[in-house]
Amino acid sequence: MLINGRTIASEILRDVASSLSGSMPVVRAIVMQPSPATESYLHIKQIRAEEAGMHLQLIRMEDDATTEDIIAKIALAGSDAMLVQLPLPEHIDTERVLASIPLAQDADVLSETAYQHFEQGAEHALVPPVAGAVAEILKRAHIEVAGKRAVVVGQGKLVGRPVLALLKHLHVDAITIYRDTPDPGSVLREADIIVSGAGQAHFITADMVKEGVVLIDAGTSESNGTLAGDFHPDCSAKASVFTPVPGGVGPVAVAMLFKNVAELALKA
Repeated sequence: MLINGRTIASEILRDVASSLSGSMPVVRAIVMQPSPATESYLHIKQIRAEEAGMHLQLIRMEDDATTEDIIAKIALAGSDAMLVQLPLPEHIDTERVLASIPLAQDADVLSETAYQHFEQGAEHALVPPVAGAVAEILKRAHIEVAGKRAVVVGQGKLVGRPVLALLKHLHVDAITIYRDTPDPGSVLREADIIVSGAGQAHFITADMVKEGVVLIDAGTSESNGTLAGDFHPDCSAKASVFTPVPGGVGPVAVAMLFKNVAELALKA
């Protein structure tokens, strides 16, 4: 089964817009020194925000802005949801910036406080968008995950760490490996589900996965000028579920972000 993330995202965003009953939440996003790829991603976010019945306002910081400048901008956001587009420049203390996002405005679940609420299974905790996208894809593909063996590639803030926590919440036997794990194929071939967020083009090849495996590709990088995922396209022939890059996890993750914004707005 080839997952069409754009179709899933459109359905989620339509439901989000309906849940808002005509109100239009404002989402504020801090942006600093964006790359061309980041600008493209922000443009997509603005379009998806409109589909969700929201307005995404970009707050562009000067190149010489300080950590304190960004924290001050976040403090001015009032009750609006607050996003910080990563990565920030090296001279910025990213952890301090993320820690300054109030829990009631942290739709991306980037602060450690918001993340701990999620990881510990707190009531009404938001799910980080990529983890939410993985859960949505598994549900729509009718995958019974409890008791399955899963491997998560990478332990980053946006993919690996939250996805591992999500799978454990779902009673999956999940472990983490890394790009530099010796002989990763010996571990991957035992997995029923693989979620990869390494960001290394096509480094997982068909000989490294078993027949019938569920492959969820949350790693994005460039290869010969085009976007590529962590799984080589040949892996799709062996997979029972496969998410392409682009058009798989990415659109669903953006939709789950705006679903989180709607939940915060309705609570407020």
